[in-house]
Amino acid sequence: MKNVLIVMSSLSNGGAERSLVNFLNEADCTNKYRVDLLLFKRDGQCGFFLPQLPDQVRLLEPDPSLKYLYSPFSWRHPVYGAARLAGTGIARLVSRRKGRQKSIRWKWFYSPLIKKLPGSYDVAAAYISGEMMYYTAEKVSAGKKLVWVHNDYRGAGFDRDMDGIYFRQFDHILSISDTCVDILKQVFPEEQEKMSCVPNLTSAAVIRARSGEFIPPEYHKDQWNLLSIGRLNRQKGFDFAIQAASRMKTMGYRFQWFIIGTGELREMLERQIAGAGVQEQVILLGARENPYPYIRGCDLLVQPSRYEGKSVVLDEAKILGKPVLAANYSTVRDQIQDGREGLIVEMNPIAIADGIVQLMENGALRESIRQYLSAHDYGNAHEIREYEQLLDG
Repeated sequence: MKNVLIVMSSLSNGGAERSLVNFLNEADCTNKYRVDLLLFKRDGQCGFFLPQLPDQVRLLEPDPSLKYLYSPFSWRHPVYGAARLAGTGIARLVSRRKGRQKSIRWKWFYSPLIKKLPGSYDVAAAYISGEMMYYTAEKVSAGKKLVWVHNDYRGAGFDRDMDGIYFRQFDHILSISDTCVDILKQVFPEEQEKMSCVPNLTSAAVIRARSGEFIPPEYHKDQWNLLSIGRLNRQKGFDFAIQAASRMKTMGYRFQWFIIGTGELREMLERQIAGAGVQEQVILLGARENPYPYIRGCDLLVQPSRYEGKSVVLDEAKILGKPVLAANYSTVRDQIQDGREGLIVEMNPIAIADGIVQLMENGALRESIRQYLSAHDYGNAHEIREYEQLLDG
């Protein structure tokens, strides 16, 4: 058996997290791989998917240095508390980009305090980049190291200079769509021989089965039920959604727009919703352990993101036969055929609102999209073989 370590920030309710759980459930963790999983955070919503981990996966207890640097802030250990305050404050003074802030904080404040992980592995994988990649490179002993980049590298605002240093220490640099890999090759041409596309895993059978577990009580049959899913952060464009909802309300349309997800912008979005007067139209549902009945029951899945890698949510919507409206971010055409699987509109609130209205009013277009989706198979659980080839090779 191969000893495998996977390093991840948390198992909160996100696409990369769902993909990781799918991978661990599909992989042979009984006979082929002995898998250890190290999470930087796992309290509260950060451990959302913990119950879905297979029993064979061993969840490592993080060293106190990791626990106190990444868990909710506390002065219980003053050294770590001071490092968090100083590192975050100075990083924000130096740069406005979050990726750059985190790399500064890691290099000068966190890394000197974080201990190396005991033991050695055949394979170590940072399942997302950033600090998980830095940790895997510096603090883990392994015969082979992999890192996944789950976003459009340019759009995400990562720290190229810092990441370039660490990419050199990995055997494989992976991303989740061909466009994302092309962007990585353009930014890091010196590492392109290591780069390849290994998509997120999505099980159509599991999604269809779980989508029938209940009927969302929040939905109403006498109006349009719109749905968006994602972390409440700037990337996901929910500020666009609120402005679009205001426009649609002014135009006289009856709808509710439900948003599943948690994140740092919840209070700001709540203020924006109140300021726009759309409290009855835009509802922040928080996290949902099983979002699939919401996808199955909605009239339209809306993705107003500013950037994505390859969206797990879009694949899930296609599996359940739901039309999609998505903003025209750089990688969207890797997943959506405009006019066949949904609509792609310009990345602004007016275009998003007008696109939703077009789908509301054009029943023939909606039906043609549904028929196209129902005629195609969008699950890719069979691609577990690509993951296993990386671990075995």
